[in-house]
Amino acid sequence: MERRPTLSLNEWAVLGVLVEGPRHGYDVAAALQAGTPIGDVWHLTRQLVYRALERLEALRLVEPRRTEPSTTGPPRTVYGPTARGRTALRGWLVTPVTHIRDVRNAFLLKLVITDQLGLQPDDLIEAQRGAFADLLDQRAIEPPRSDHVAMWRHHSAAAVAAFLDALSTPRT
Repeated sequence: MERRPTLSLNEWAVLGVLVEGPRHGYDVAAALQAGTPIGDVWHLTRQLVYRALERLEALRLVEPRRTEPSTTGPPRTVYGPTARGRTALRGWLVTPVTHIRDVRNAFLLKLVITDQLGLQPDDLIEAQRGAFADLLDQRAIEPPRSDHVAMWRHHSAAAVAAFLDALSTPRT
């Protein structure tokens, strides 16, 4: 069985931007800066974008498509996803996170990329609800006020449950 490499959220974010459309690193960095849909969840510097592009290319998840002239430096390489990259991203977008703490970054990043690509998040939301079912069921048990960690986990689980419920509610 082939072992799949684990990608960082930086690499998933870059791959998500490239699946939306081929771009050069500078444009990818612009799409991942604060104030953009994906960048408001997970923003990257240009240096981190280029590092992610190198790794994604080495893993054959993206490939150079063409070069474009630049007025400020050397020609820019435009990257696009490979079929393998598209498949990997689609699989990641429907895979739930395993920890409540990952809802703020990884799960939210998946939702935003899903939205950017014009896909429906229903499968991810239901998979996430299933992955947290036991934990969310336990939130009905109020922990003792003296156990600060248990209280934090309890209220975090309640917030995630409310968030998943809100995502599942049809918009009018």
